This record gives sequence, C-alpha cells and structure tokens, in this order.
Amino acid sequence: MIIVRPIQKNDYEALHQIAVESGHGFTSLPVNEELLQNKIARAETSFSKTVCQPGDEGYLFVMEDTETGQVVGTSGIEAAVGLEDAFYHYHLGKVVHNSRELNIYNTVETLSLCNDYTGATEICTLFLSESHRKNNNGRFLSRFRFLFITEHQERFSETVIAEMRGVSDDEGRSPFWAWLEEHFFSMDFPTADYLTGIGKKVFIAELMPKYPIYVNLLSKDAQAVINQVHPHTVPAVRLLEAEGFSRRGYVDIFDGGPTVEADIKNIKTINKSKRCQVIIGDVQSTDNYIICNSDVANFRATQAPLSLRATAEQVVISQEVADALLVKEGDWVRLVSN
Repeated sequence: MIIVRPIQKNDYEALHQIAVESGHGFTSLPVNEELLQNKIARAETSFSKTVCQPGDEGYLFVMEDTETGQVVGTSGIEAAVGLEDAFYHYHLGKVVHNSRELNIYNTVETLSLCNDYTGATEICTLFLSESHRKNNNGRFLSRFRFLFITEHQERFSETVIAEMRGVSDDEGRSPFWAWLEEHFFSMDFPTADYLTGIGKKVFIAELMPKYPIYVNLLSKDAQAVINQVHPHTVPAVRLLEAEGFSRRGYVDIFDGGPTVEADIKNIKTINKSKRCQVIIGDVQSTDNYIICNSDVANFRATQAPLSLRATAEQVVISQEVADALLVKEGDWVRLVSN
C-alpha cells in the first residue's frame, strides 16, 4: 500500500537520494547533509508542536510503499514564509511612457523586487520517484496537503502559494538568470540556486538591482521564459490551476518561473472534502478516494476505495486501510474523491 506520513530521522538516506534525483532548480532540497538533517529535525519539531497560529513551521512528508518499506517521494508545506528569512519575488508590472505632443504611447513591462508573500503558506518540495509515477500517485502526493491544511487550519495562512520551477536546461543553465548574471552577478544559476537553498540569501539584497528592471532590456531568451514553467513542471501547474490556483504576476528571481496562489476557501479539494466517522467492514464500492486521519504527529494518508454513508457522515473502510491510517472504528477521517 502507498501511504503518506511525516518524515522521520531515519528517512535521511531516502531524502538525500531524492535531493540528488530532483536536480537543478529544486531549491528546497539542496544536496547538503547538514541542511537536510536540519530540515528533518525542523519537521519533527513542527509536527510535535502545539500551534494556534502559523509561524516558522515546516511540515515535510514522505510517500512510502509499505510493501517494500521504500520512500518513493516527498511533499511539504511551509506554514508562513518570510518570517525568519526574507522571501523574494519579482512582480511583473507596467509603466506608461506617453507624449501627447508627439502622439506616442508606449506601455513597458517591469520587474520589481518585493516581499509581498511574507506570511503566506507555501506548498513545496514535491518530488515523486519515476518508478511510482503511476496510479494517480502524483495527484495524491500533491492533493493530500489540502486535506491536512483544512483539518488543521489554525496552523496555516488564508493565502496558499506554490513556486513553480522555471525554464532551465539539463546543466542547470537558466536564460533568465544568464542575463542577471552578466549584468549584476558573477555566479552561475546552480550556485545561486544552491546558496538560496542552504539559507544564504544575503547576496540577493546585496547584488540584486534595487530599481525596477525594464523587461524589454533583457535578452530575447530571458524575456521568452518569464512566467513560463519547466517542461517537467507542466503537469504540476495544471493540477494546481484545476484546484483554483492562478498567476498574479509574481515570478522567481532566479529562473523567472511563476508563483501561483489561492485563498484557502477557494481550493477545490478543500471545498469538496468531507469529514466522516469510520466504520470498518467490507467495502462494496470501487470509487477511489484520498483519505487521511485527523492527527498531526501521527498523520497518515492513503488512497483507497471506500463506501460513503453520506446522510450519517460515516465511511466504511477496510481493516487494511484502517491499519494504514492508524484509526479504529468511531474515529474521524477526512476524504475527497480522487
């Protein structure tokens, strides 16, 4: 069975392998032992904390194949970004150059450095091993986070964002960064990306241009990738757009990839999810659902067929699913159709 659970200290080797496989542009998982160990420790602390409002918590989950014990993916939620370290974006804006006397009117796009998403909740760190990119596992690994968020809303902000990986090649070269590197920095994209991933962001404030950048002054290659996603990221952005996320003109400062956002109350999975009481028995239905328990430290989620008794707010699940979710008859679970 495929389950999702909070990461544990003994998952380090699996997380390190995921960091290696994820490649350039996956800023949230740097290939750095100390940083990865710290990320696991921070997650363990976050899951065990009593929280009344979102703070500097980071919830990191892993997907496990229980038949083999293998960790095959990871997915995370940052409760409130930018509270400890500055959280930078470029915002796409416009300025107008107008001369009535000459009858000239030009609209020019600009990029302005900002921290507008400070305090927002971020869904992040989604990666699934190629061997398990089947049976809706990717959708499951993304969508279960919304069940966790709605079940524990006091831990999260009203605004949820996701940074989508921008365009770069197999060697990690980004057309957008290439222009910035030439004019303002003296380091390549993988180096800048890595420094950000390990928390060394001071260079951004020190070297990034302080004034708005005119987009039409960038190279044609750089202009072409602004607000565009990496080919491998297309399915992820489509899934989030189907959930109600949209682009608001914010892009990554390194690769120009888009950030999408949604209000919690407008997220499809949250609105369609139900809270039901568990009955353990024979399941007659073949309809597949994502289902999770209501715990935090012992959170579990899986996808499985189940039978709904909608009028009584009850759900029939098998003993195997109950064991996977660490629930017994009478406990409450949250679920959504997959």
